[in-house]
Amino acid sequence: MSTGEPHRRVVDGRFELVERLGGGGMGVVWRAHDLALHRDVAVKEVRPSDPDLAEYDPEGARTLRERVLREARALARVHHPNVVTIHHIVDGGEHAYPWIVMELVEGGSLQDRLRQGPMPPAEAARLGREVLAALRAAHAVGIEHRDVKPANVLLRPDGRPVLTDFGIAAVRESAGLTATGAVIGSPDFMAPERVGGKAGGPAADLWSLAMMLYVAVEGDHPLRRGSTLATLAAVLGEDVPAPRRAGPLTPVLGALLVRDPQARPDAAEVDRMLAIAAGQTPSPSSPLRPAAPTSYPLGPPAAPTSYPLAPPVGGATPAVAHTAPTRRAHRARVSVLAGAFGAAALAGVLGWTLLPHLLRDTGDGGGASSAPGVAVSSSASTAPDARQTGRPSTGGATARKADLLDGDGVARTVAKLTAAMGGSKVTSLAVYEEYAIAEAPVHGRPKLYDRYMYRGGDVAAKDGPGGVVMTGTVPVDLRLYDWDAVPALLARAGRTLGVPKPTSRYLLVNPASEVFGTDPSMSVYLSDDYGSAYLRADVHGRVIETHPRDDG
Repeated sequence: MSTGEPHRRVVDGRFELVERLGGGGMGVVWRAHDLALHRDVAVKEVRPSDPDLAEYDPEGARTLRERVLREARALARVHHPNVVTIHHIVDGGEHAYPWIVMELVEGGSLQDRLRQGPMPPAEAARLGREVLAALRAAHAVGIEHRDVKPANVLLRPDGRPVLTDFGIAAVRESAGLTATGAVIGSPDFMAPERVGGKAGGPAADLWSLAMMLYVAVEGDHPLRRGSTLATLAAVLGEDVPAPRRAGPLTPVLGALLVRDPQARPDAAEVDRMLAIAAGQTPSPSSPLRPAAPTSYPLGPPAAPTSYPLAPPVGGATPAVAHTAPTRRAHRARVSVLAGAFGAAALAGVLGWTLLPHLLRDTGDGGGASSAPGVAVSSSASTAPDARQTGRPSTGGATARKADLLDGDGVARTVAKLTAAMGGSKVTSLAVYEEYAIAEAPVHGRPKLYDRYMYRGGDVAAKDGPGGVVMTGTVPVDLRLYDWDAVPALLARAGRTLGVPKPTSRYLLVNPASEVFGTDPSMSVYLSDDYGSAYLRADVHGRVIETHPRDDG
């Protein structure tokens, strides 16, 4: 960045920065004035959330720069009214991050619009169809967005949406960054396969689009929890509840919000369904054919259900009833049921990118449990106290190891971890029956964390470097918590959460979040083959939220 005068900031001798428009973990966006063409533009410097990346991982920084440049150049070739236009790329050289000069969209974002209240389903469907068109244009040149969310959908003054911030795609694929364990993307809008560490694909962007539309019409997010870790666990282990206000959008959401990406309809079919929901004519490229059945499961169906469509003028509300599942719908149902069991186990070992790390210690399963601390009973019966304590039955066949969640186990675990960390502040703590994981800020480098493990016994130990602290997370002091309240919380969970025979139970410490505007808390989870439920309490153990599982 060059400066002609001390008070002026000019990029590449041409773009004068006027005011900051916003920023996040991937850079800062400015309103700028193009001195050559005399017009206002948006200028973004793309950089990682950790400013020291170039120092401790120069290869990762170089890879990031190259990928950002490559994808920005590819995106510049996408000429579409719903994709933000790339005007210019400023490459400062090997030791600098690039600046991307884009069109300035001044109508605010979809996130700003939703602060005024939910959208009518038909309006959301029309917007969703245009965002889908933007995604299809990007997918056609090999670019996945990976961060579709309301904040990344800008609105022109006439209300037309423009999809922006494709830079996340380059960052997500940077090997130097993913190795740190940081979450790249917005956890509550990420598809389950991406949360689970898989490559994703265009179908993952369609999940994110559907989740954005769900939030747009319902007014809240069905899987957002009090901490990033809890949100990621919910995305992996919980079914999306059926919407109540989606009307004609309900079949679209039901078709896309399934865990198996192969069971989701393709973009052409989604466009056809959105057109119907919006009251528009489907595009010639997506010919009308029999509607996909609405039996794609958002959650375990209890009985044949009718989804109301928009009422016709002067008439009663028609309905589309569940039909017999097609082969694809059957595959989706089987996948969701199988995924619910697998995700319940995955949620027990999830800690941003903890899964690959922990599987290194435990192997790929082969027994009753595929992850540490997830005890799957082979007996159909439950011990008399299982409902009251939230503990799974052992069937009396195998002696259990010491349970870190019983009695004073959590207090003892916290003491061991605190001794190993050399302090009591953490950005995350998860306690399972047989082990616990803490993430503690690195001394002198508060944006990074180290990971510590305790498996019972005399000492806890550092378990390797962790990664970058999630934006907005405020480290919490473990001394604030009343750990003696945990057994009572587990007992209450067993009575009230609707999971009578849990195969997994765990405690999550939720630090304060500047992003979600939440205070420190703790959550107790119970899971079985069909999903999970949880309750949240304050640091003193007083329950402030209860989220039982709705089985029907």
